[in-house]
Amino acid sequence: MQFSELAVGQSAERSHRITDADIRMFAQVTGDDNPLHLDEATAARTRFKGRIGHGMLSAGFISAVVGTQLPGFGAVYVAQSLHFRRPVRIGDTITTRAEVVELMPADRRLRMATTCTNQHGKVVTDGEAVILMPEESG
Repeated sequence: MQFSELAVGQSAERSHRITDADIRMFAQVTGDDNPLHLDEATAARTRFKGRIGHGMLSAGFISAVVGTQLPGFGAVYVAQSLHFRRPVRIGDTITTRAEVVELMPADRRLRMATTCTNQHGKVVTDGEAVILMPEESG
């Protein structure tokens, strides 16, 4: 998609059901092996009363929407604010939505509201992204 094709209010979303394998692979790739994410017995003694997914896993879902759907190929993340509102657990279905809220044509940037909700419609992660678009092509 080119910058000239974007409009305030455009949005895209995708959903993903969280599995034990997702959490374990994320821990392996990032090196974040906090027992809160990987060890049920330890996690059961925390305020969460059980294992939770990494907050940055839901942030990765935002990256997937931005990079593959809206605006898609060629878009470059330049900033992302994140607020982790609720834990994500194995079995949750997380729906990630990114919506264009501002266009900045002078430097081909856009600001997007980003939200991840669980299957109960509760926000688990939200924030804003700033995206740089490539030069327009022919």
